Amino acid sequence: MNILEFIKQKILVFDGATGTVLQESDLKPGQSTEAWNISYPEHMVNLHRMYFDAGANAVLANTFGVNPLKYSKDETEGLVVAAMRNAKKAAMLSRGRQEKFIGLDVGPTGRLLRPLGDLDFEEAVAAFSLVISSGAHCGADFIFIETMNDLYETKAALLAAKESCDLPVFVSNAYSDNGKLMTGSSPETVVAVLEGMGADVIGVNCSSGPEALFPVLKKYISLSSVPVLFKPNAGLPRIEDGKTVYGLSVRDFSESMKKALDIGVSAVGGCCGTTPEYINAVSGLAGKYSPPVVKVKQDTVVASGTKSVFLGKGPIVVGERINPTGKPKIREALRMGNIGYILEEAVAQQDCGAHILDVNAGLPDVDESALLPEIISELQTVTDLPLQIDTSDPLAMEKSLRVYNGKAVVNSVDGKKERMDAVFPLVKKYGGLVVCLTLDENGIPETAHGRVEIAEKIKDCAVSYGLSPKNLIFDTLTMTVTASPEAASVTLDAAEELNRRGYRTVLGISNVSFGLPERDNLNSAFLIQALDRGLSAAIINPCSDAVMKAFRSFRALNGLDADFGGYISSYGNESVRLGNVEITDLKKAIVSGARETAERLASEMLDNVPPLDVINEYVMPALNFVGEGYEKGTLYLPQLLMSAEAASAVFMKVEEKYRKNGEKRTKTAVFVIATVLGDIHDIGKNIVKLLLDNYGFDVIDLGKDVTPERIADEVVKKKASFCGLSALMTTTVRSMEETIKLIRQKAPWCRIVVGGAVLNEEYAAKIGADKYARDAMDTVRFCQNCVISGNND
Repeated sequence: MNILEFIKQKILVFDGATGTVLQESDLKPGQSTEAWNISYPEHMVNLHRMYFDAGANAVLANTFGVNPLKYSKDETEGLVVAAMRNAKKAAMLSRGRQEKFIGLDVGPTGRLLRPLGDLDFEEAVAAFSLVISSGAHCGADFIFIETMNDLYETKAALLAAKESCDLPVFVSNAYSDNGKLMTGSSPETVVAVLEGMGADVIGVNCSSGPEALFPVLKKYISLSSVPVLFKPNAGLPRIEDGKTVYGLSVRDFSESMKKALDIGVSAVGGCCGTTPEYINAVSGLAGKYSPPVVKVKQDTVVASGTKSVFLGKGPIVVGERINPTGKPKIREALRMGNIGYILEEAVAQQDCGAHILDVNAGLPDVDESALLPEIISELQTVTDLPLQIDTSDPLAMEKSLRVYNGKAVVNSVDGKKERMDAVFPLVKKYGGLVVCLTLDENGIPETAHGRVEIAEKIKDCAVSYGLSPKNLIFDTLTMTVTASPEAASVTLDAAEELNRRGYRTVLGISNVSFGLPERDNLNSAFLIQALDRGLSAAIINPCSDAVMKAFRSFRALNGLDADFGGYISSYGNESVRLGNVEITDLKKAIVSGARETAERLASEMLDNVPPLDVINEYVMPALNFVGEGYEKGTLYLPQLLMSAEAASAVFMKVEEKYRKNGEKRTKTAVFVIATVLGDIHDIGKNIVKLLLDNYGFDVIDLGKDVTPERIADEVVKKKASFCGLSALMTTTVRSMEETIKLIRQKAPWCRIVVGGAVLNEEYAAKIGADKYARDAMDTVRFCQNCVISGNND
């Protein structure tokens, strides 16, 4: 029996923590757990055997921290081979008689992917592929991708698994207390992307404990068409009598897992702080439950990395402006490689009310397969709207789908066999919602019935490729009324029939008025007719005031605009403001994360405005607006980072101006920052560094896996006012504590800030830190307050 067959018949029980148990076996501070696969194989065999003996069905090989970004290729493969050997031996030695499976454990790389970080997407895919192919070769029963807090990295790992083996793939993400991933993805977005890419089981793990994860877990179960797993921590850690303990007892943890089973999870286990004793209790509990019947959900969802759009819950707008057809400025920008102009067009459409942006780069004299994916990547740095990849070139389509962070709309396929055979396999591999044009080898039918028949043919072909009809959206083709007075009626009749059959529909509205004067009048009237027939999505120019007034009015009058909020916000106040900060071009460029635009505007402004005024009157208000939005939960990490990058570009121009004037920008205070010994995860550290740089601090970045001695010596050498320490893993918190003790001895004046997923305020105080920072902005605010109050000396 394979593991997917098992999970249909019984509740699957996973193992618990590895690092927690190894710490009790004298794992030294800074020592990697994966090294024990080779150095102490008997300990690893015993650990895995204890979990099997406790009743676990699925034990994960000790490969969480193994990847070629940390080790050489030979070391990586050697560690995977040793880990799999230990887990297999444990299964053989276990006295348990239950079904047993061994999973290859795949953890995060510890680095952010571009554009937010420095790791290339394909480099990440290659790194995961080496680990996964090695594990599959060694006989893993399934791949377990876990503790992922970045959706883009999750996609890289899942893609690597699908390309490297044919084993079942489980994917588990780690959520923050705000119910989103670190990079801002909601459960709705994550479920849409993972299910679209073909993950076999999805779920949540780690985080701050089971109770905090229940809101996320409930969303997974309500949205997912595949089984859901739950593998939380035993609460948050604290120190008692010099030892790290976790907040939930075995009994408390079991009660939480009972709640999870009651609401319909298919697999349970433990993460940090859970031991064989915990898993024994969970196993006994799971045996009392039958597996839930997993129902196929019918939600039609598209997503960016941070935003989901549901079709069928009210009409949505697809912005049509990024398309060279009939748009000379867009054509020129594409030919000249002026992506900055494209980005400005995207931001403008978002500001005007678009929900999705169509992106077309098809020109005879450009390399679309190179340009389109580049535009897609750049657009995702300035807008959180889902994108519609609009191309007839299969190579351009695949390369764009590959780099896209989210679940895209694919525009388009039609009823021609050759086209369907080219597009549907790509959508099956990468996920997506497909625009289906109701034409085929015989052209566009003149009747509504003929177009509906082609739609059904396309649906049948899509299903044969393993795609669900919920991921199809049909375009019954708007034709100009100047060619045929009945054209509009035929289009609308076909769309209405498909809506009646339960399908989603989309139309390019502006085609209807081609060749006629005052086109917005006709477009608006046709749009209202289409919406009244049940149209799911309208491809329009969102910057057309007349058309958007028609759209918003329809929503308001049909009960689709709660309390008329959208209508009032659009027309109740003519001034456009960012909170209390009035938008100027430079401020808006920084807020939007438009780096090139911000850099250009700053250069122009510095010819007439003193550098300090540019910082105080434009850059800092924009940064503060974004920072406050991040703290309130209205903006997320990608917006924070891209705004910081745009501000950095402005600061570079300011520095150039200072140098020309023979001046120097004054720094606020020195801040030494590092990831502690034994920990290679530096995402949080890098984010803090970027923000502190922008807020005027002199940041000394020592990197990752840094010894206590080096950190303390640098603090003394630089007479640093602050030191920031980061740790993601429970096994490296002891290194953090040793570092703090050494800094206290050598530099008692220094304020110490700590952060990381395994920490909390109580734990930070116990190990002697001055401040536990829940995120990067919390660090900035603490340091600013110390400087203002004079407590940074």
